[in-house]
Amino acid sequence: MTAILLILFLISLLYIAITNRLNSFINILAFQGIILFGVAFIELIKLDFTNLLFILLETIIFKTIILPAFLTYVVKKNNITRETEPFVPNFLSIVIVTVIILISFTLSQAIHDDHINKLFFIVAVSALFTGLYIIITRKNIITHVMGYLVIENGVFILSLAVGSEMPMLLNTGILLDIFVSVVLLGVFANKIGEILQGHDIDQLRKLKD
Repeated sequence: MTAILLILFLISLLYIAITNRLNSFINILAFQGIILFGVAFIELIKLDFTNLLFILLETIIFKTIILPAFLTYVVKKNNITRETEPFVPNFLSIVIVTVIILISFTLSQAIHDDHINKLFFIVAVSALFTGLYIIITRKNIITHVMGYLVIENGVFILSLAVGSEMPMLLNTGILLDIFVSVVLLGVFANKIGEILQGHDIDQLRKLKD
């Protein structure tokens, strides 16, 4: 079941690479939160109840409900109605993300540590580089924030691979995940959105010292 959920996560990375609508980005992030909830529940069922409950609540409430709702609020508050504008065509984007997944699979074959789950490694690395690719190829500032959230999901998946052995490390990572997400969303989405009405990084180039 875990393998199916992780494959669905990979498919969501392919979809997020070609979508041009902010609402679709937000829906994909919520969908990824549901997947992470399922993976965490299956993989960490052996943890004590308190740690398991904390992790599950973080995934289903924070990643699936709070973050998407806050992003939707920011989009509406700042009247961001137009679609995102990628620097590269959608077809090329899906090819590049597919290559990223294949490279991640190749890297996993070089790992001979029995304590590292290769499928988790493939999905985590794919999410990390897909998030970076989104940040690089999109002009809309709030989309950059979403790209960072995809990177965070990749880090979360990687931490799940060792969560059973080091639950405190996973809990610490989750707390940091929540803190950094709130700070980034508050600073980049609200403050910059209020200052730059176009919400486009092209306007940043026009700023002078």
